[in-house]
Amino acid sequence: MSAEVKSYDSKMLKTIEVVKANFASVRAGRANAGVLDRIQVEYYGTPTPLNQVAAISTPDPRTLVIQPWDATLLKAIEKAIQTSDLGINPQNDGRVIRLAFPQLTEERRKDLTKQVKKYAEDGKVAIRNIRREAMDDFKAMKKNSEITEDDQKNLEKDLQELTDKRCKDIDELCAKKEQELMAV
Repeated sequence: MSAEVKSYDSKMLKTIEVVKANFASVRAGRANAGVLDRIQVEYYGTPTPLNQVAAISTPDPRTLVIQPWDATLLKAIEKAIQTSDLGINPQNDGRVIRLAFPQLTEERRKDLTKQVKKYAEDGKVAIRNIRREAMDDFKAMKKNSEITEDDQKNLEKDLQELTDKRCKDIDELCAKKEQELMAV
């Protein structure tokens, strides 16, 4: 793989990491602290990630316990969770917040599967945008006589193979996450 194509591969790999993070934020019936990664809490007027203002633990497979380092944050954390798309009602006992994850219904599993497919499609669109950007760069290099027409064709061929491979990687991740969601 040429150096020109390698730089675009690193961008594609970053896109795949974003897709993985999105998949981790989709809950699959088990308590997973990853579902809280996107939740921001107002902390002294600044939106701050929840995991930076509280300790998150899983005492059992269906429960998350959030213990803020600053007790004054309890209400803000509770509000942030309620306004998020988690669909879980937090229970505040004055010291910690408990999140009980119910068993997923068939309908909710299907909704989550659709969400996962959308994340996968967004990732593939981002990868194809990287490919388009690279193709434009290769054309500009050819126009500026930095590379020959044969070099351009070879680079475009390598880039297309790489794009197909990265899209296939996303499809595999998506299939694995769907399987996890549909497992009862």
